[in-house]
Amino acid sequence: MSKKFLILLFLIPFQLMFAQKSLLKDFPEGYTPEEIGKRIAYRFLTEKHALHVGKWIGYPETFYWSGALRYADGAKDKELIQRLQEKFDFLFTEEKILQPIMNHVDLNMFGSLPLEFYLVTKDLKYRYLGLPYADSQWELPKNVKPHEKEWAEKGYSWQTRLWIDDMYMITIVQTRAYKVTKDKKYIDRAAKEMVMYLDELQRPNGLFYHAPDVPYYWGRGNGWMAAGMAELLQCLPKKHKDRARIMEGYLKMMESLKKYQNPEGLWNQLIDKSDCWTETSGSAMFTFAFIKGVQNGWLDAEAYAPATRKAWMALVPYLNEKNQVGNVCVGTNKKNSKQYYYDRPRRTGDFHGQGPYLWCAAALMEK
Repeated sequence: MSKKFLILLFLIPFQLMFAQKSLLKDFPEGYTPEEIGKRIAYRFLTEKHALHVGKWIGYPETFYWSGALRYADGAKDKELIQRLQEKFDFLFTEEKILQPIMNHVDLNMFGSLPLEFYLVTKDLKYRYLGLPYADSQWELPKNVKPHEKEWAEKGYSWQTRLWIDDMYMITIVQTRAYKVTKDKKYIDRAAKEMVMYLDELQRPNGLFYHAPDVPYYWGRGNGWMAAGMAELLQCLPKKHKDRARIMEGYLKMMESLKKYQNPEGLWNQLIDKSDCWTETSGSAMFTFAFIKGVQNGWLDAEAYAPATRKAWMALVPYLNEKNQVGNVCVGTNKKNSKQYYYDRPRRTGDFHGQGPYLWCAAALMEK
């Protein structure tokens, strides 16, 4: 066998892998992450606040804002970064009352946003604002309830609920605190919490019930878990003791999601129900988890890059001329009723959809 033939044989797998990964780079006009990201990010500047119970910046606005910042940073759009920063800085002055209190996962995740601003700008005021939101997830309040204290005594966040949504809300704050400080306690907390949620909630098919007493595979609920694992694995040191367990859970979920990807290229409101409707926010979260998996080599590019491209290409047409994402499930609490999930209202422009689209755009722009 000739030396040239052996070299060619050796190179073929690498050429195939490169060809598959290029599926996430070459998009037609109107579908590029640069175009889509810019459209959605600049729309955010015109949006009014979406307040939690009418009082504080809500989590959907938080991750729409951070998604716009991620896009702006990746695009090196200094004007957009400045305008996002100017909008945020009102929260230090006349809008200070809108800073969320620190007593619930949905409110504490706000801390991830100033920490993102710190990572981009290195302005210490954002660090000082963000870190208490991470710390207070593990600091017992004076009015702690008995079941919350039990979680804390086991080393988990007192805000633990065993709802899959938590695995984004907790993870995103702790990973950002770790990126900002390099303090291992933050990544250890996030990993320990994730392992417990995987052990308690992941089903044999790799998916997750909305809650232990609600046996339905709700799209966006699973999306929080998929995105949370992707964010955590991105930050988790290679030799961390919990990495293998979290990677196992991630791969198991991705395999199931690939199986349930609908003919359109997206996922349904109830993932395993083929007669249910296509839901975009969860679909974008799954697409983000796929993108990160292919880019980092966690997922086999030959198997997953085509599925990832198909998903992105299917997401884009749901963006209207006003740069609003359609077919977004409204905010949804758990309920033990299949029909409840089928009947959830669909909105256009809901922040639950705008943010994850920006995560995808920013991720696809990474070199």
